[in-house]
Amino acid sequence: MDGFAAADYGFAREVLQRGIAALYLVAFLSSLNQFRVLAGERGLLPAPDLLSWVAASERRRRMLHPTLFSRVRYSDRRLVALCWAGIVIAGVLVIGVPQLGAPWVPMVCFLLLWGGYMSIVSIGQTFYSFGWEMLLLEAGFLAAFLGSADQPPPTVVIVLFWWLLFRLEFGAGMIKIRGGREWRDLTALTYHHETQPMPGPLSRQAHLLPRWFHKGEVLGNHFAQLVVPFFLFVPVVAVWVPVDGPWLLIGTIAGVIIILTQAWLVVTGNFAWLNWATIVIAFSAIGWMLEFGWVPERDETPIPLYWIVITCAVGLLFAALSWPALRNLFARRQLMNASFNRWQLANAYGAFGTVTKERIELVIEGTSDADPDAAEWQEYEFKGKPGDVRRIPRQFAPYHLRLDWLMWFLPLGHSLDDWFTVLLLRLLQADAPTLRMLRHDPFAGEPPEWVRVVSYRYRFATRAEHRADGAVWVRDRRRVIVRPVSLPA
Repeated sequence: MDGFAAADYGFAREVLQRGIAALYLVAFLSSLNQFRVLAGERGLLPAPDLLSWVAASERRRRMLHPTLFSRVRYSDRRLVALCWAGIVIAGVLVIGVPQLGAPWVPMVCFLLLWGGYMSIVSIGQTFYSFGWEMLLLEAGFLAAFLGSADQPPPTVVIVLFWWLLFRLEFGAGMIKIRGGREWRDLTALTYHHETQPMPGPLSRQAHLLPRWFHKGEVLGNHFAQLVVPFFLFVPVVAVWVPVDGPWLLIGTIAGVIIILTQAWLVVTGNFAWLNWATIVIAFSAIGWMLEFGWVPERDETPIPLYWIVITCAVGLLFAALSWPALRNLFARRQLMNASFNRWQLANAYGAFGTVTKERIELVIEGTSDADPDAAEWQEYEFKGKPGDVRRIPRQFAPYHLRLDWLMWFLPLGHSLDDWFTVLLLRLLQADAPTLRMLRHDPFAGEPPEWVRVVSYRYRFATRAEHRADGAVWVRDRRRVIVRPVSLPA
């Protein structure tokens, strides 16, 4: 790293640009497949209703994050066109075509992805209220200023990625320390693999590991999130101190530690693109690589003056925007996944300040019988959340199953959300787009007479229980949450 040019971070720039573009491709694909059912014209929470409500008040208009649909009337067809445009632009960035041009070419492409996806997130309501949405937006904005392949990446932008990674990791670590006691007494991961929103294929095996291992996981998590992030900034010293190797190596080791801890979370869970994005961003710290032959050679083409001016302006912008997030990191009442400006830049991040110790699932059941009291009930099954006790959870991440995730939150609240009532109505109507969001419709596309909602407690089967009957889960019925309902005659 030397002045304005981070010449040792060419490989990091390649991973950042292509990796972030790949995540945008997944995000737009997820929206293409799900947004219309969740928040489209006939969605569970229709975006046109939100936009009409916002348009009725100047104060509400100021509160809404920027979206193209505040200027252009929303329609499902326009949403589809936006998603396909995002998929195409992200695809050419993954291939690396815009990066072969002048620095402003990939900049325009990433800013289009950023603006297009923010237009979706801003009207997605609760279905787009996850922290990794604004993480992707912020990462996409920063990626716009990484430059072209024929010149080294700007130092200021690489450092801004370290600052993003620091907020992401240290913020999550502080949330945990300030959160539930289970993070302080090292028992959090005794429960978390079992109770996390959407377990993966290896979550049960991770849950069944010894308690001492789970305590070690928590200690490793605290080290990776509370200590390691400070070492990300060590290579900055190389700008002023004439020593090369050791400084780069310390930053690289910090990045590798974060990558490895996030890879364990990828293997044992399904957190959409949160862990994948963290891994990609952590590559910004990889400034020293073994010579494998495929690592791009350092290019000595100088950075154009106009690009230095633009990237320094971005650095000053982030310095001004970052004060609320910096203050939040050390605040007594730390905010988790909070944006402090309309453009969702320099945000606060964090996850799982507390860990649920019991897994309660809401199971939707239906029947074709006329009398619900004497009926035979059959279950609807979701793609990602537990249902059939013998079904091994699948790996979906980085793809985001939004409906399944929101179903996990329902038992944690005091009342059922409005969108869930509409979901039950859509099932009674046998609405085809809604049914495609599910893994199994027990009525093969025909409308049931009645539906109801029953709660179950799920836990992973022990090794002995699994050997006995092949069960992955063991569940016990709790109570009826929603009594049988039907369409009016």
